[in-house]
Amino acid sequence: MTVIDLESYEDALATYDPVMGLEVHVELGTKTKMFCGCSTELKQDANSQTCPVCLGLPGALPVVNEIGVESAIKIGLALNCEIAEWCRFARKNYFYPDMPKNFQTSQYDEPIAFDGYLDVQLEDGEIFRVQIERAHMEEDTGKSTHVGGATGRIHGASHSLLDYNRAGIPLIEIVTKPIEGAGARAPEVAKAYVAELRELIKALGVSEARMEMGQMRCDVNLSLRPHGREKFGTRSETKNVNSLRSVERAARFEIQRHAAVLNSGGTIVQETRHFHEEDGSTTAGRIKDNAEDYRYFPEPDLVPVAPSRDWVEELRKGLPELPRLRRKRLKEEWGVNEHDMQSILNAGAVDLIVATTDAGAPSDQARKWWMGELARNANETGRSLDELPVTPAQVARVADLVASGDLNDKLARQVLEGVLAGEGDPDTVVEKRGLKVVSDEGALGTAVDEAIAANAAIADKIRGGKVAAAGALVGAVMKATRGQADAARVRELILEKLGVEG
Repeated sequence: MTVIDLESYEDALATYDPVMGLEVHVELGTKTKMFCGCSTELKQDANSQTCPVCLGLPGALPVVNEIGVESAIKIGLALNCEIAEWCRFARKNYFYPDMPKNFQTSQYDEPIAFDGYLDVQLEDGEIFRVQIERAHMEEDTGKSTHVGGATGRIHGASHSLLDYNRAGIPLIEIVTKPIEGAGARAPEVAKAYVAELRELIKALGVSEARMEMGQMRCDVNLSLRPHGREKFGTRSETKNVNSLRSVERAARFEIQRHAAVLNSGGTIVQETRHFHEEDGSTTAGRIKDNAEDYRYFPEPDLVPVAPSRDWVEELRKGLPELPRLRRKRLKEEWGVNEHDMQSILNAGAVDLIVATTDAGAPSDQARKWWMGELARNANETGRSLDELPVTPAQVARVADLVASGDLNDKLARQVLEGVLAGEGDPDTVVEKRGLKVVSDEGALGTAVDEAIAANAAIADKIRGGKVAAAGALVGAVMKATRGQADAARVRELILEKLGVEG
């Protein structure tokens, strides 16, 4: 393989306009598969959740999952799409070892939802509208595990194992129209679109949309065309990119790679590409088929889907507040700026903060703990915030203990540390570790007297008018009480005992 140096990003954009097409597959959270009654539960023994239908055995007849259709309509409505009055499934024919029927039941020229759009907000607040071509229903494939190679891919493997548990799980594929006009911000637009789409899917409750678990994955199609030309260039398709950062990196890398190939007099090959997380590069997969190569034809074993207009309107009325509008409302309610709201969104903390305020915490305290101590722990342990073993109700209880004076911030951090370590709920951790603030005036007075006696020179400075020196005595008392005193009250007692006005 000939290695081509990448063009610099700036030089690539000086010559070419990037055009993108994003195809996002969303694995629906239904209890059963799209065309049979097999369970979709995760992490079960290989091939234990299969039947003649999802294994493609002769004579087995599929039946459409109603919840799958309902989820597709909800997604289409949320994406401002037209919902088809009549549509049907098609057979998409191609051979893959993990496709037991040797065709995928999908939709081709008659999708359930079409002609929509999604407005996405970029980091500087600019709104970019992404046009949606279609959202259609289909089924997932099984899973191949390639054994014996160094990369986990088929090349170099000694053998492959097939698990058909995933075969037939409902998918919605959301396909954009060509995304033009983004220029140098194309990678940012791609990331923002997938992020907004993920929030939308989660808000609808049709999928958890966890990209790291493959419940949502993106194919990044990209081509370049010289400035001033209308005709699109040849595209590449980077498959199954499974994080927001990787979507952005894949688009950026392909812009630089395409430019390098074109500037060297080469030709872009229409092909699939594999994305490599470790360095953000892509490598060639297979030559990409065109639609006619799949030999689509209507699925003869399934009746057409014709959702009534009454049903569609009923689903429309039941849609939740859409994420961008919700964020705008919360930003105003919380009194935060655009940058802080974006940080909260990037951290995946919006729902956690809302749940914490619903549990009784002031919003500023909820933000403080999730975006501070808990975000730090998540970063250190390589987890997302919602993977931490602490609930919004527990965070709200910690905030309540601080507000009541039973804890100060230092002690509250220790309480959260105990909760995260599995020592119990906040009250249990406080009891086990003996972490309540010392509020006994007698005990505090004794600790203050001892600090003054042990630091006579500092006490004299305070009596002489250098009130700022009281901080040293406060520190001594806090040390003596293991940080369990109320620092403000300690300072008051010190000044009272020394006869100094605060």
